[in-house]
Amino acid sequence: MSQNATAAPRGAETAPENVPELSHQRRWWILLVVSLSMLMGVLDGTIVNIALPSAQHDLGFSDADRQWVVTAYALAFGSLLLLGGRIADLAGQKVTFLVGLAGFAAASVVAGAANGFAALVIARAVQGLFAALLAPSALSVLMTTFTDPRERARAFTTHGDRPT
Repeated sequence: MSQNATAAPRGAETAPENVPELSHQRRWWILLVVSLSMLMGVLDGTIVNIALPSAQHDLGFSDADRQWVVTAYALAFGSLLLLGGRIADLAGQKVTFLVGLAGFAAASVVAGAANGFAALVIARAVQGLFAALLAPSALSVLMTTFTDPRERARAFTTHGDRPT
């Protein structure tokens, strides 16, 4: 090894030129999984509004406290999004995506089973944390899965046209 050689960063093994060619069908399955996970993360930011009245009644928190159930998720997600991207660069996008997905699902179960206001708000913040890991790694997975510019454009838009 020459003196001028430098070690590649952790995420370099997933650069498009180093990724083995995936089958056409497998790439579109990956797109489906990534799209559903992104939908889950985005939808969870607002869907809790529907459950807030019954959660408030069951857990006995005030109207003033209701905003924290929504804000905890948004605050954690928005403030940790850049860090989630950096972690995906360092640890690898596939690992970060899977950890983000599993953590988000686990935090969702905890939030659904919360028996108090504090537990619900903490679980919502943890959901935001894992969504912040999930979002940038999901986009990175798509970038490395779809190396052809035309397929990549189709994957990112997912508009449903038939392949030409």
